[in-house]
Amino acid sequence: MPTLMIQGTTSDAGKSTVVAGLCRALSRRGISVAPFKPQNMALNSAVTPQGGEIGRSTALQARAAGIDPHTDMNPVLLKPESDRGAQVILDGRVHGHMGALDYHAFKREARASVLAAWERLSRRYEVIIAEGAGSPAEVNLREGDIANMGFAEAIDCPVLLVGDIDRGGVFAQLVGTLALIAETERARTKGFIINRFRGDIALLEPGLDWLTAYAGKPVFGVLRHLDGLLLDAEDGVGLAGRKTDQPALHVVVPGLPRISNHTDLDPLRLHPRVSLTLVGPDRPIPPADVILLPGSKATASDLAWLRAQGWETAIRRHLRYGGKVLGICGGFQMLGEAIDDPEGLEGPAGSVPGLGLLAMRTRMVAGKQLRNVRGTLVATPAGGEVAVSGYEIHNGVSEGAALESPLMRLDGRPDGAISEDGRVLGTYLHGLFDEGGALTALLARLGLEEDGESQEGYAAHRERELDRLADELEVQLDMEAVLELVGQD
Repeated sequence: MPTLMIQGTTSDAGKSTVVAGLCRALSRRGISVAPFKPQNMALNSAVTPQGGEIGRSTALQARAAGIDPHTDMNPVLLKPESDRGAQVILDGRVHGHMGALDYHAFKREARASVLAAWERLSRRYEVIIAEGAGSPAEVNLREGDIANMGFAEAIDCPVLLVGDIDRGGVFAQLVGTLALIAETERARTKGFIINRFRGDIALLEPGLDWLTAYAGKPVFGVLRHLDGLLLDAEDGVGLAGRKTDQPALHVVVPGLPRISNHTDLDPLRLHPRVSLTLVGPDRPIPPADVILLPGSKATASDLAWLRAQGWETAIRRHLRYGGKVLGICGGFQMLGEAIDDPEGLEGPAGSVPGLGLLAMRTRMVAGKQLRNVRGTLVATPAGGEVAVSGYEIHNGVSEGAALESPLMRLDGRPDGAISEDGRVLGTYLHGLFDEGGALTALLARLGLEEDGESQEGYAAHRERELDRLADELEVQLDMEAVLELVGQD
């Protein structure tokens, strides 16, 4: 079955974006297409309708293709827990926790899962657009590779190589990558895509001509930098806040070392009356209306980081002066009295004190909770029920009196908590801001007065951005050559 693989000269070269754009462009032409990422390393993940876990960027690409995400689209997902170890998700389920060397030895088994997943997808779709990870020129990782050329060689598919001109040195990126891969891999690399170009294309054309002549391969297109493009990101690279000149709700977020599912923040970044600031390590903590504690892949470790950075003192001062705090998933767990991890599922076995802002305690237990959910917000400030939806991805079970005042009801059960004074809130729900009505109601609870204007849901924004991306590819890429590569000419 025709498969085209998009690889990059570096991480964040634009592979995920190009794959999403191609999936939308091919789908609009009536072609049955699916994304595929053999191996991903990211802390942003999504739950499939089958209850499995895959990278969030792959789920976005499935939506671009007009299909439901499936675990076959991302058979191996690595979720870093430390600088040397990660949780290994295989076919949508937790397989175990491995150090880097252990995973390297595990690649042979992972390869079988990758090829089996690709074969299943191949039977269901006309075209597969596969995405590499990092760079194929990482020579220290070549043995047993399943993420880049190792996969392309195994299934014998063509490759397009993406370079990011915004970083500088794009010709060195592309030529250097070709120089470091094997001769057979150079042969299957059919051409280049230059991403994030700004300025007059006439100034770039001499370089394009040189590249084509030197490498003997065509440039399939030069994609412009799309101002304001905001789509579900693969990981935390480039995560930035947004400020607004309008009267706004000031939200401050600690940039946790293992922040996960930070796409929860995207609707806030888009809101015209929210000023969002992400505070990195060793930075002053600015005044805020709301401190938002995001999800974490290593809750106890990130809580220790918060304390070392002075956040605990800042949060208590913030609450004394009338501010509000919202915790999501791991951030919600931090708000309780303690986090117990007797089996060492997220770090060293033991118990650590929480921030003590909610009367609850969390125990880490084996068996990750994975589900898409729908429900309503409880007792919204404006009265009545407001629909909310999202997904849960977490270890841990929380218990305590605080849960008797839930923030939501999801699929008929209570979720989260609201403190008696209404200034500390928490939930396990990711994607809680995605629906326009829920976004407005939650921001009202956090202190933003409603102005009577309805907010667009994030799903509608995502669809518009995917169409904008596909429009760019249709104009700037040699789509006829792309279609020829996948047998659709």
